[in-house]
Amino acid sequence: MTVSFHVRSNSLPSRSHPQAAHVNEQLAHLRSSEEASTSSICKRIDNLQELHESLDKLIRLPFTQQALAQVQNKKAVEQLLDGSLRILDYCNISKDVLSPMKAGLMEIQSMLRRKRGDLSGEVRKYLASRKSLKKTFPTIQKSLSVAREGESLAVFGEAEAITVSLFDSLFRYMFGSKTCGKWSVVSKLINKKKVTAEAQVNEFTRVDSEFQSEKTLKIEDVQVLVSCIQDLEDGVDSLSKSLIKYRVSILNTLGQ
Repeated sequence: MTVSFHVRSNSLPSRSHPQAAHVNEQLAHLRSSEEASTSSICKRIDNLQELHESLDKLIRLPFTQQALAQVQNKKAVEQLLDGSLRILDYCNISKDVLSPMKAGLMEIQSMLRRKRGDLSGEVRKYLASRKSLKKTFPTIQKSLSVAREGESLAVFGEAEAITVSLFDSLFRYMFGSKTCGKWSVVSKLINKKKVTAEAQVNEFTRVDSEFQSEKTLKIEDVQVLVSCIQDLEDGVDSLSKSLIKYRVSILNTLGQ
């Protein structure tokens, strides 16, 4: 499969190249991903990190550099820069949400293990923090649902749309909202078929339910959630690093 770049009515060169074919294969794999468990979200984050490494290699190829350096494509390249910055913002938001949750859970985990301390107070503190964080979700969701105007260097624009959709799934999962594990945002951004959101129980909502119901707290469930959060943090951190490299390559194209 060859990659085709285009910006509205302006066509960029289409070339058959192994790196371009590899990027298309990665995009196809990500489009087909539909599950919405923490493990699958972690895997998709890993896949997106690998995708952006591939995009970085693609954007540094001579024929791609020549195409992106054309005057008529300058606006589209600037859009890619804006998009990469927006995704980096989502990475930072994810870290800001996950970090305090993990800290609170680790404190609760320690109390459960030692069987001393103000456990009920720490649980209330955690739930209050979760409630406060959930209030920020509508604002985040609004920014995620903003569609781009026109097309932006097709393969790069699609990668951005898929990455934004991953964060939509991630935020929904963390905040215990109805989850759209079937790429609902991508459906809006790149005109794929509509899908229906389904309520889903996950590690976050399971622990919330246990804390709220005043049942015997299960240290195993807390441990599972802490581990999941750590995996998500590690994945988002790796994705951030790949995005920064990718962004530098785009900036170098503008500097030519």
